[in-house]
Amino acid sequence: MKTVRAAFKALGGVHPRYQKDATAGLAIETMPVSARLLVSTAQHLGAPSKPLVKKGDIVARGQPVAEAGGFVSSWVHAPTSGTVKTVGPMLTASGKSATVIEIEADGQDRPHDQAPSGLPDWKAASAKQLVELISGAGIIGMGGAGFPTHVKLSPPEGKKIDTLIINGAECEPFLTADHRLMLEQAGKIWTGVAIIRQILGAQHVRVAIEDNKPDAIRAMEKALQDADGDVEVVVLETRYPQGAEKQLIYSATGRVVPSGGLPMDVGALVENVGTAAAIADAVTRGIPLTERVTTVTGPAIKNPKNVLARIGTTFADLAAFCGGFLGEPGKLICGGPMMGVTQGAAAASVGKTTSGLLAIPPGGVISYSSMPCISCGRCVTACPMKLLPCTLSEYLEAENYEEAENLNVMDCIECGCCAYECPAHRPLVQHMRQGKSRVMAIRKQRAAQAEKKQ
Repeated sequence: MKTVRAAFKALGGVHPRYQKDATAGLAIETMPVSARLLVSTAQHLGAPSKPLVKKGDIVARGQPVAEAGGFVSSWVHAPTSGTVKTVGPMLTASGKSATVIEIEADGQDRPHDQAPSGLPDWKAASAKQLVELISGAGIIGMGGAGFPTHVKLSPPEGKKIDTLIINGAECEPFLTADHRLMLEQAGKIWTGVAIIRQILGAQHVRVAIEDNKPDAIRAMEKALQDADGDVEVVVLETRYPQGAEKQLIYSATGRVVPSGGLPMDVGALVENVGTAAAIADAVTRGIPLTERVTTVTGPAIKNPKNVLARIGTTFADLAAFCGGFLGEPGKLICGGPMMGVTQGAAAASVGKTTSGLLAIPPGGVISYSSMPCISCGRCVTACPMKLLPCTLSEYLEAENYEEAENLNVMDCIECGCCAYECPAHRPLVQHMRQGKSRVMAIRKQRAAQAEKKQ
């Protein structure tokens, strides 16, 4: 194992105020189980999970309560023991409605008696066995995207993964959940990395961490010191969005994922440190993903903390564990300020991808009006995907989706760098998000029409 500086620098990006000091030095605290948990069946990319329980059912911690709705989907497990009160549509942290399983906790936290025991001797297991365990445990990408992990670990024939990149960048302002996980559970993370490496047969491992986390770098160096083969801790320049998948691959390896392509197209796979830790628990101990570390912070939180909370914990309960809000927040965000989702209330709940809950006081929220583009080009310089946000925005306002598609709007990662830099306060991210949705719908129409002609 060795530590190196990243040899490559991804284009674009910005330097927002990181504001991590409030929680970076605070150890993870385990939150008591809430009396009421709201478990969504749509915590991941792909098809929603299919409920396996109904109102009145008694469940135990770790019991499957929803099965994967397809290959690109995920299992969901009860975060504690109790009674199913309702199964039906509710508004989730994503801002969309989904089927939610409401569980009234019984206070016993009784484990599921049919849970798998795990594989302490996992090194003797086949890749198929390991992937099945990971799938059954409901593991998804915990860095934000929520892509089902078993799918990423099952590349199609002909797509050889030779490089595994572990994402410890955590470039979003305010958030320190991954930082603390690396400090406190570096050994578990490395076990998860080794399991992924065995599944893929990857020759090269790169653990990528921004240089504003020197203590996390040291912790991971210690955990990796006896690692065999080509294993490196890659120290990245602190720059947002350094942790984005394609930017991380370029910074760590110099490989460029093509437009419309996937990391596997360049022989790489990226997993978050939290995902690696969850894989270690699932494979070695048979523990499904029913809790995660979340940073609860912001000027409107009384006692900011890094909290180990059960999936389904409401944001209201999460905030109460941290002393509550300092008055009514002007804005409540699930995630970080750059890519997080603004919440209408604290009624939504923690999901597998909830890396943070950020509360901003009314004085920190500025109301403004968007103005016409002044063609300054700052959004172009900031865009890490080398797009033309200003031109795309104008096409999308004019509903010219064909030209937007030609200018690669689908490559937008919605990082917010363009909007952050825009002096005209253009709603660029909203334009891109809406435009991508329309282009996807148009592509489906084209495919349906082409199928009819055949």
